[in-house]
Amino acid sequence: MTDRLGKLYSQLASKGLDAILVSQGENRRYLSGFTGSAGFLLISKQRSILATDFRYVEQAQVQAPNFEIVRIEGELSKWFPRLAAELTTHKLGFEGRAISFSTYKELTDALSNTKKGISLVPTDGLVESLRAVKDKEERKLLEKAAALVDAALEEILPQVKPGISEKELAWEIEGFLRRNGSEPTPFELIVASGLNSALPHARPTDRAISRGEPVVIDIGAKVEGYSSDITRTICLGGGDSTFKQVYDIVLGAQLTAMATLQAGISGEQADRLGRTVIEQAGYKDNFGHGLGHGVGLATHEEPRLGTNSTSILTEGMVFTIEPGIYISGWGGVRIEDMVVLEDGKVRLLTKAKKIRSA
Repeated sequence: MTDRLGKLYSQLASKGLDAILVSQGENRRYLSGFTGSAGFLLISKQRSILATDFRYVEQAQVQAPNFEIVRIEGELSKWFPRLAAELTTHKLGFEGRAISFSTYKELTDALSNTKKGISLVPTDGLVESLRAVKDKEERKLLEKAAALVDAALEEILPQVKPGISEKELAWEIEGFLRRNGSEPTPFELIVASGLNSALPHARPTDRAISRGEPVVIDIGAKVEGYSSDITRTICLGGGDSTFKQVYDIVLGAQLTAMATLQAGISGEQADRLGRTVIEQAGYKDNFGHGLGHGVGLATHEEPRLGTNSTSILTEGMVFTIEPGIYISGWGGVRIEDMVVLEDGKVRLLTKAKKIRSA
């Protein structure tokens, strides 16, 4: 945490800020270690404060030993002026995307009562940019989460039989994950069969899985707050020529991106590596999402691999590579793996077999 705070101080200085108020949950946890659902960090070079209510005071004292724990009660306007009055700061940053307009108004009203001339400055992605590069301990946790989803697929997929519903299969996978050490899954697991597989974010239904149709299975596990994310597409009993063709195109797009992606390129350039394969195969209009996204304390975080992405891929970043083709009235295929950038190239974190038939 000390190293993370040091990097934060550098970021604050580069933005001309004296302090920052952190309210976004994953950012709060990243900087302090505190996992409670409510609280604020008020961080300057002089003080590191974690303000939370009575429910979490003892927890905060254990999880955030490097922070001064302040118990707060009631609305922000009742307790923030006292803390602000103690600040030796003129420019206070806040997370522009993480607070509502009403909270912003409370902050401005509170600061106006301090008579210290503190100005509020919105920030965007300041802490998130730090989170994008994973340290050694974070990568260990991500590898554990990746190993869990690998194990789940290796155990469950060979047992899938026609007639099982999407919901039943999702529950079998989630049960395996929880029994083997996962915290609550980072997102609702996706099991989408037949026509449902054409929906990138389909939810499991009571629909029974049948032979000869695509089944998209997108799952994740969580270990000490860090998530994994993997997708496999299978077809019970093999598929028709369309399925085999689409599957091979998607797999080719993924393998091409993994083989050619290098540190230093932008998220948009990385996206083109996989997208070009799909476009040249004639499915330009059937790949509507980005090639990938960062994974960490949040399932979707920096960097972003997609059109117009300005993220620069650097050493230590962990992200997905997940091309897909979705055809309304037929179905879809997506293949997703987590990778880490090391020595300029990607290394696979998820390693479950890629089999197009089961």
